[in-house]
This record gives sequence, structure tokens and C-alpha cells, in this order.
Amino acid sequence: MKPKSTNESRTITTDMVLPSETNHLNHMFGGELLARMDRAAYITARRHSRRIAVTASVNHVAFNTAIPVGSVVTIEAHVSRTFKTSMEVFIDVFLEDRISGVRTKANEAIYTFVAVDDTMKPVEVAPIAPETEIEKQRYDAALRRRQLSLVLAGKMKPSEAHELKALFE
Repeated sequence: MKPKSTNESRTITTDMVLPSETNHLNHMFGGELLARMDRAAYITARRHSRRIAVTASVNHVAFNTAIPVGSVVTIEAHVSRTFKTSMEVFIDVFLEDRISGVRTKANEAIYTFVAVDDTMKPVEVAPIAPETEIEKQRYDAALRRRQLSLVLAGKMKPSEAHELKALFE
């Protein structure tokens, strides 16, 4: 399969935080943000694979900044790396300053999706060709994250996780 650019499947959503989506501190519920990130990640995975995509795992979520009611939130999702049938989707969450319009990164997450056919059997996906420096960093780190997950799940021997081991040598 021919490698694809991350821009071919990048998904960007922008929305406002409403009072019904906040907790007693007037900050967005974490679950609301997770749902928005999951939708953006799904669209990205589907665009990349041109198949049904199912969430295999939520590998990482960082709620670094509380998101107040009335905030304009932009979620950017892109495929950071693919493996045979799975896609790691990296999600950045930005807040927009209501006066200056300047965007600052507030949160991030990493999801894994698997492409499946109509019978829910996994199907092969195209590789990613990272272009920017951040895309290359995320691409390289994805393999280490995958190896760590496989080791922790007992599906890979620690001695076989060469890229992960290299971090400690």
C-alpha cells in the first residue's frame, strides 16, 4: 500500500462549551471532552482507512487545563502511525482566547483504532509518511508506546521490544 500523508485524514473540529456540558465548577466535564475527542479520532481513522474503524484503546489522556464554560475549543486529530490493521490517532485540544484569538494547547490524547470490514474482521491499512518534525517525533514514539502496551499485555517479551529497550541503554 502507498503511504499516506497525515493531512489526508486530519480532522479539525471547533465548538463552544455550553453550560449543560460543565460541572459545578463551570468547567467542561472530562467525559464530554473524551466524547468529542473520540468522534474526531474516529473520523480521522475512517478517513485514513476508508473502512469502519473501532476504538481499540484509549492509550493516554492528559487533562492539563480546565476548560471553562463559554470557551471555544478546537480538537485536531491525525494518524500518527499505523501498524498492520491498527492506527494510532494523536489528538491535540486547543483553547482560543476570546479577546486575542490566540490558541493554546490545553489537553491531548492518544487513541488506537482498528480498521474492520463489514464482517468486523480487521483489514490492513496504509502506512503513514510523516512530514513535519512533530509528526516524525510522534511517529517514532508510537512504536515505543505500542511495544510497551504489548509487553504489559504479555503479548511481547521485553527482550523483543528493541526500540523501547533503547531508551534505557
